[in-house]
Amino acid sequence: MRALLSVSDKSGIVEFAKGLKELGWEIISTGGTYKVLKENGIDVVEIDEVTKFPECFEGRVKTLNPFIHGGILHRRDKQSHLEQAKELGVRGIDLVCVNLYPFKATIEKTDDFEEIIENIDIGGPAMVRSAAKNFDSVIIITDVVDYDLVLNNLKNDTNTLELRRDMMIKHFNTQAPKMP
Repeated sequence: MRALLSVSDKSGIVEFAKGLKELGWEIISTGGTYKVLKENGIDVVEIDEVTKFPECFEGRVKTLNPFIHGGILHRRDKQSHLEQAKELGVRGIDLVCVNLYPFKATIEKTDDFEEIIENIDIGGPAMVRSAAKNFDSVIIITDVVDYDLVLNNLKNDTNTLELRRDMMIKHFNTQAPKMP
């Protein structure tokens, strides 16, 4: 199982990653999250090892890549998707843990237009939406308060469709109009 961790709010991420590693998960990570995990002795794969492409344009492009989105979006219940993933060398990503750049906090603290623009998150929302779209197979986590819930479900082998659906709905209810 593979998890992609890319968070602006680093609280609890080290403990969460340790819990995943204890369960045998491979962890992929980006920039600052990668650095924090490495500094805390966690074996983690840097995103460009997966994308086969360096982070570029001062960090503006790092996760917008078919090895990431294909890994998240391919359907595990469709043989054609599994065959194409194998053919393309795309490996599944089974958990996406992302919280977005602090855009609101940035506009509240500064009038510096350049800083505001750089806090428009593109890759984060794209990964979150990809994981939410494929919740049948992928767990999406956007809130640090859910780390223990997810770890407990993984430890107890209760990673159910209902759990993944609830996590998907929680994401959409914080990012979009309320879902039923």
